[in-house]
Amino acid sequence: MIAVIDYGAGNLRSISRALEAAGAEVVVTSDPDVVRSADAAVLPGVGHAGHSIQVLTELGMPEAISEIVKDGKLFLGICIGMQVMFEEQEEGDNHGLGLLPGRVRSIRGDVKLPHMGWNKSRVARTSPLGDEGEEDYFYFVHSFVAEPNDPADIAATVDYGERFPSVVVRDNVWGTQFHPEKSGAAGLKLIRAFVAQVNQAAKRGVADLVAR
Repeated sequence: MIAVIDYGAGNLRSISRALEAAGAEVVVTSDPDVVRSADAAVLPGVGHAGHSIQVLTELGMPEAISEIVKDGKLFLGICIGMQVMFEEQEEGDNHGLGLLPGRVRSIRGDVKLPHMGWNKSRVARTSPLGDEGEEDYFYFVHSFVAEPNDPADIAATVDYGERFPSVVVRDNVWGTQFHPEKSGAAGLKLIRAFVAQVNQAAKRGVADLVAR
């Protein structure tokens, strides 16, 4: 079961339907205990990072998210959901969830903001989300970008005024700056890869219990 975290930001119906199309059982929830009991969690989001962090904190979600990540369960942040995974947040001058070291800042360059529409993402290193050198188009809506401390966390990049991460991956923590649920076949492929990893992890967990 995959928990889609409801904190009043993002098109929950679209991401839930995409996960279900990939074969997942989905629950949309604002309850931290439901998130803790899930096999994985997805944090979607649009809007303002500072407000998002405030609402998540009021719901008690940061603690639940931290716990499931420490337990090795998969976590996927989408758009604002990816940005708040990092520490320093320029938007709202807040501290994020701290799941990945780094900061989030505004896009640099002489370009129109927000960065909105289809753009080409290129895989920088092989991960469960794609092989190095693969390129595909995804749908973006944002004005801020993540700047990881460790370049190894960058799984794919996109160019808009500058080059910045479109996908980050560190172990069981994944993030996409674009909206896979709005990105057609390419987005569904990515979501299927996420669900497949969740299923594999759940099977390993069952096997460990049987072995005991």
